[in-house]
Amino acid sequence: MQLKSKTNYFIVMFAFLISACATPVITHFDDPTNTYNAQTTYQKLKGDYPFITIASTTSPATVKEIKNITYVQYGNRAMQLDLYLPKPSTKKLTPAIIFVHCGGWKHGYRENFTPMAVRMAEQGYAAATISYRLSPEAQYPAAIYDVKAAVRWLRIHAKKYGVDAQHVAIAGGSAGGQIASLVGVTNDEEKFDPQRKSGKVSSAVQAIINIDGLSDFTSETALKYEDDPKKNPSAAGAWFGGRYSEKTELWKEASPINHVSKNTPPILFIGSAQTRFSVGREEMIAKLKPLSVDTQVVLLPNAPHSFWMFDPWLEPSVKSTVEFLNSEFNYVPQR
Repeated sequence: MQLKSKTNYFIVMFAFLISACATPVITHFDDPTNTYNAQTTYQKLKGDYPFITIASTTSPATVKEIKNITYVQYGNRAMQLDLYLPKPSTKKLTPAIIFVHCGGWKHGYRENFTPMAVRMAEQGYAAATISYRLSPEAQYPAAIYDVKAAVRWLRIHAKKYGVDAQHVAIAGGSAGGQIASLVGVTNDEEKFDPQRKSGKVSSAVQAIINIDGLSDFTSETALKYEDDPKKNPSAAGAWFGGRYSEKTELWKEASPINHVSKNTPPILFIGSAQTRFSVGREEMIAKLKPLSVDTQVVLLPNAPHSFWMFDPWLEPSVKSTVEFLNSEFNYVPQR
């Protein structure tokens, strides 16, 4: 009995030491400069738009939320998402939409799209808000790899969450809009998705919603802001690891307009009154139309950038997105 007791003691101590020495999983990259959220943005906007309110992040009884799900892990770094699901009255599978947050490729949080995700779930869609690696942690194309991994995760777990794996949309605002577009126009291209190998689940999406995001980094207007020599580095320069003159091919490669093809998914553009953020949109549409790719544009007059975090602009954004996806997916929500 004494030998057995000592053996058990050593087993417990060994397990304790292993646990104590284990590398903790990191779910959040610590950046004290990352303060871009609805609260700080509201303080900047309320003077010019005194009527706005921060959109609610509370899920109603008709929406089920599942938070902090790890969708991919690199070593001890875990990338996570929050999932918002409609509580259906039938067992019909629901299409899904994945939101890529804003923040100049270097700031922001997935919670910035929680209000829109919740309202999309209210309208009968499964909605996910994702975190991805920002430029202080990993430069381009890490964010693209992350978003495609999130699409693949959702498709792998579609049955578990009642998702229609054949109808997945990608959406994003500002920098997230550019990322969403690039993810969509490079469906299943191995260069942009090195984890995509023969036999693996596809990371392709069937629709794109670009909310106030760039379509062309290399246009004269975009370079004026994104390659501003007074900024060292600019937001885009930090993401690419160099100015346009230094990393020209990356700036071109990351421009969704340069990947347009007959296989490009249908795309909805939602824009504010701040045209600098949607540079390249009209040129991209002009390239898509001869290819018979469906495109729609919804403009919100007098709306500021980051409008998707605030009422009264969230409602028309959701309405436009729902109508577009219902049409493209031939979907009638069961609510």
